[in-house]
Amino acid sequence: MITTFIISFLLISINVGFGDKFMTVWLKSWGLAYVMAVPAILIIAPRVEKLVDKIIK
Repeated sequence: MITTFIISFLLISINVGFGDKFMTVWLKSWGLAYVMAVPAILIIAPRVEKLVDKIIK
């Protein structure tokens, strides 16, 4: 949650700037980033971990 908060804040501030719509655009982007990150963490990360374990062993 904190990671998506920080990254979305930085990227929106760089790309859009601190204008009138900053908060709206940022909160929308943060929500979308969080919704996308949770499945990635729960589904993709364990598979990547297994693959790395297989490669290293």
